[in-house]
Amino acid sequence: MAATIRAEVNGEFFALVSGRPVWAERARLDRLLVVDPATRRSEFDRIKTPAQAATVGKFKARLAHLQALDAIGPTEAWLDGVPPGKVAHFAGEARVAGVDDMRKTGEAKRVTLLVALVHQQRVEARDEVVTMFCKRMAALHKKGRERLEELREAHRAETERLIGVLGDVLAGAREATTPPDPDPGDDGPPPAAGAGAEVDVAERAGRLLLKTLNAAGGLEQLSAAHEAVSAHHGNNYVPLLERFYRSHRPALFTLADALDMVPTTADRSVLDAVEFIRANRHRRGDWIEETTTHSRDGQQHTVTVDVDTFASVMWRKVLRDGKNRPGMLSRRHLEVCVFSHLAAELRSGDVAVVGSDSYADLGAQLMSWDECAPLAAQFCEQAGIPAEAPALVDFYRRQLTGTAAAVDAGYPANTDLVLEDGKPTLKRRKGAERRPSALALEQAVHQRLPERSLLDILTRAAYLTGWPRHLGPASGSDPKIRGDVLGRYVLTAYAYGANLGATEVARHMRGQISAHELYTAGNKHSTADKVHRCSADVISAFTTLDVAGMWGDGQIVAVDGSQIDTWENNLLAESHIRYGGYGGLAMRFVSDSYIALFSHFVPCGAWEAVYIVDGLLRNESDVQPDTIHADTQGQSLPVFGLAALLGFELLPRIRNWHDLNFYRPTAATRYGHIDSLFGDNAIDWGLIEKHWTDLLRTSISIREGRVSSVTLLRRLGNHSHKNRLYRALRELGRVIRTVTLLRYLSEPGLREQITAVTNKAEAFHGYSEWLMIGGKLIGHNDPDHQERVVKFNELLANCAIYSTALDITDVANGLAAEGYPVDTDDLATITPYIQHTIRRMGDLVLNLSPPQQAPVTRLDLEPRVLFGSRA
Repeated sequence: MAATIRAEVNGEFFALVSGRPVWAERARLDRLLVVDPATRRSEFDRIKTPAQAATVGKFKARLAHLQALDAIGPTEAWLDGVPPGKVAHFAGEARVAGVDDMRKTGEAKRVTLLVALVHQQRVEARDEVVTMFCKRMAALHKKGRERLEELREAHRAETERLIGVLGDVLAGAREATTPPDPDPGDDGPPPAAGAGAEVDVAERAGRLLLKTLNAAGGLEQLSAAHEAVSAHHGNNYVPLLERFYRSHRPALFTLADALDMVPTTADRSVLDAVEFIRANRHRRGDWIEETTTHSRDGQQHTVTVDVDTFASVMWRKVLRDGKNRPGMLSRRHLEVCVFSHLAAELRSGDVAVVGSDSYADLGAQLMSWDECAPLAAQFCEQAGIPAEAPALVDFYRRQLTGTAAAVDAGYPANTDLVLEDGKPTLKRRKGAERRPSALALEQAVHQRLPERSLLDILTRAAYLTGWPRHLGPASGSDPKIRGDVLGRYVLTAYAYGANLGATEVARHMRGQISAHELYTAGNKHSTADKVHRCSADVISAFTTLDVAGMWGDGQIVAVDGSQIDTWENNLLAESHIRYGGYGGLAMRFVSDSYIALFSHFVPCGAWEAVYIVDGLLRNESDVQPDTIHADTQGQSLPVFGLAALLGFELLPRIRNWHDLNFYRPTAATRYGHIDSLFGDNAIDWGLIEKHWTDLLRTSISIREGRVSSVTLLRRLGNHSHKNRLYRALRELGRVIRTVTLLRYLSEPGLREQITAVTNKAEAFHGYSEWLMIGGKLIGHNDPDHQERVVKFNELLANCAIYSTALDITDVANGLAAEGYPVDTDDLATITPYIQHTIRRMGDLVLNLSPPQQAPVTRLDLEPRVLFGSRA
C-alpha cells in the first residue's frame, strides 16, 4: 500500500513538473542526454562533475559551469510546489543514473529527474563558486602577508644601516651642542652665552650632520632608502594585494554579475560598494571620484561609495590621498578592498546569495515565531531550561553565581589548583594503574577469543542486525540485484570500508563477482545516509549487550577528527599545518562504550566545533548522548550557547584554558580566593533576555531540520558584529563556558572523564585506520564518494567492535563457568579494539552461512563447574 501511494504521489509530481517547460526548454533538457561521439560523454555527465581545487583557472571554469546551468532554464519555477525533500530525492536518483538509464525512463519522470538534477546542481554550483571565491581572497591576503615579510627581510640590513646613520647623527648633534670644558688652569669666569654662541653651535652641528649624511651615501640616497623601508615598516600589507589581484579581476567581476546577493541586516554598505565598482569596472584611471553616474536599463543612476562605513583604518590609508586628491579613491585598491569585505560578509552571513544553500539568508530559512510558539514549551522542557526570557536569565545567572561561589569556597581544599600571581595552574595527576587481576583477565580473554576474517565479521553482523536492508536502488522501479543480495552488500562494505576499491576486491574473489557489480552496489545502491542507517542498526544491537553497558551507558560521546589523505584536485581537500598532510578530516563521534555513533568528512581547515551539534542531531541509533567531550578545536562561544539550548552539555578538553576569559555574574561581584581568574567583563544579561526569542526560534528551527547547525555555526564563527543572533549566542556562550571552566578547575573526576573518553575517540581513529587495508588515501575527487568511504569505514569498524563484544561476552561466561574469577570492574577495562583476532589479509572467501545459533548477549559470571570435571 505504501509503495502504491508513493507511486501515485510521485506520478502527480512528474505530471506537474514535466508540463511546465515549453517545447524549446524540453528540447534543451533532452540534449543533456546526447552523447558526443568524440568524447563519449554527454552534458548529463558533465553537469554532475564535482568542483575541483580552488585555483584561479578552476574558479573561472566553475563560474562558466554555473552560467551554463542557469542558461538551461528556470528550474525553481518548474519545481514550484514540489517539497524540498522530494526535489533532493529526484536529484539523487538522477545523479546515480547513467544516460542509458535515463533514456529508458518514461518521459514525464525523465523530465522531472533532469529538472531536479539541474536545479540541485545550480544550488550546489552557487555554494561552490562562493566557497572558491572566499578561498581565493584568503589566498590573496596570505600572499600579501608573505610578500610583506619578504620585503621586511630584504630591507632588514638597510633598516639596520639607517638606524646606524641615525645614531651617528644623534652623536654628532650631541657633540656639537655640548660646550667645551673650561681650561682647568683658568680661574676666570666661564664664557657668556649669547646669540653668537648659539649660532656657532648650530653651524658646528650642521657641518657634522652633513658630514655624517655624506659619509652614509648622501641625502638623496638616504631619502630613497628611508622611503623604501618605511613603506613596509608597519603591519599594513594591503597595498601589496593589488599585484596578486590582477589575475583574479575578470573572474571576480563575473562572480559579481552572476550572483544575486542581498544583505541580511540593515547595513548594505558593502553591496553598495560592489555596485559602485561594477559601475566603474571599465574605468582606466588610477583615481576615481567617490560619487559616479552610470547608465543602466536605459537610465542614469548615481552611485556613491562610503568606505568609512566598512573599510578598516589600514584600508582607508591606502584608498585615499587627502592632500593631493581630496574626494578621490584609488580605483585598483578599492576593488581589492571591496571584494575582500564581500568575502568576509559572505562567510559571516551578513550578505546572502539567492538560490544558494550554504550561503542563503538564514533569517529566511528559520521558522517563523508563529510556527515556533506552539513548540517552545516542549522544546525547553526537553532541553531542561525555562521557556520565558526572565526565568531563563535568572536560571543561568543562578547557575553561574552558584558555581563560582562553590569553587571559591572550595579553593583551599583544591590541592590541584594553584594561583600564582593571578595565573592559574593545574597540577598533573597520575593516571590510575590497572589491577593485576585485570591484566590477568585480559590475557585469559585474549587467548580464548576466536580468530575471524573481516568478511566473516561483516556477514555475521549482517545476519544478526540486518544492516544491509537499508541499501538498495534509488528508485523502486530500478533493477534489483539478482541472486545473493546480502553477499553483494557485504563485499561492497568491505571494498569501500577497507578502502580497497571494487577492482581490487574483485581480483581476489576468483571470478565470483565483477568490479562492475561492486561499483554498481557502491555507487547506485548506497549513499552516505543509507550507510549511516546501516551503522545505526549495528549500534542499536551493540547497546543491548551487557558488556557494552559495562563500558559506558552511552550518555557521553567524544568528538575528534583524524586526517585522511585525498587527491588534491577537489574543493574539500586542504593542507593544514596541524595534520601535516593534504586531504580532509574524518570527524567521528565515539560513545563512552567505544562504538562510533556518527562520522563526517570535512575540510582540514574547518573549525571542528561547527560540526559537533550536527553530528548529534543526525544520530539515528538508540544511543542518544547528552554530554559532549572534545578537544580544543571543539569549542567556541556560539557552540557552547547553541549546545546548551539544544539540551547538550559541552565539556571539552581545552589546552589553553588559562588564556580564556572568565566572566563575572555582575561587574560588582568579587571573590575571596579566585577573583584573579576573572577579568573586568561581566555578563550582559539584558542582551540575552532581549534576544531570547531569536535564540529560541533558531534552536527550534535546527531541531526541526529547517536549517543546518553547520551552516549556522560556520556563519557565526566569523565574528559578525552586525548579527544580533551572533551577539546573543556569544553572550550565552560566555555564561556556559565560564561555568564549564570553573567545573574543570574544581572537579578532578570531570577532568579524568574528559581524558578517558577523548582517549577512546583517539583509539577509535587508530582502529578504523588499521582496518583501511587499502591505505589512508581516498583516491577519488568526488566529495560524495569520500563521504561514503568514511561512512563505510565506520560501518566496518562498528561491525568488528560488535563481533568482538559478542566474543568477549562468550569467553567471559566460559571463564566464569569454569570457576575463573571474573570481576566486572576488571572486565570493563578490556577494550574491544582488539586486532590480533582479525584476519585482514589472505584469500577472500565469502561464507554466507548464517550463524548456527544465536549469540549470547548476557553476562552470566556465576561458576558452573560440574562435579568431577576438574581436578
